[in-house]
Amino acid sequence: MHAEKPKAYYMAVFLQVSFRAIKNSMAGKASDSMPCWLDTRMLMMLSRELRECQTLASDSDEAERALVPAIEACDALLERCPGGLDSSHCHRHLAVILDALQHAIEALPQQAPAPSPASRWEYARQQIRAGFQRRL
Repeated sequence: MHAEKPKAYYMAVFLQVSFRAIKNSMAGKASDSMPCWLDTRMLMMLSRELRECQTLASDSDEAERALVPAIEACDALLERCPGGLDSSHCHRHLAVILDALQHAIEALPQQAPAPSPASRWEYARQQIRAGFQRRL
């Protein structure tokens, strides 16, 4: 198992929290027909992080595929921001991103695998040490 998987998991959680905060505070109301004024620089940074998360999740095909709609929706937001979309369209794009991130999070493991012993001798040494510690 790849050691970067936990990093991908935590990055996906960070992205989900970030996009949820955008949706709840900056994107206006979902029912508004007013233009949506998102911070383009912040969206560009989150877009880069989404791509990095997809790279880190490359060991999990399901998670990697789940991030594709999130990246596409984020790119669509970037093409029209700021002020190019009304709030309802902006919220739909953000909902797609959040849904995709949730699927990716569910597909990624939360903990790193236990490191395997370097060799047979290392394993034997660990077992002997554990035996001595139990007797003390």
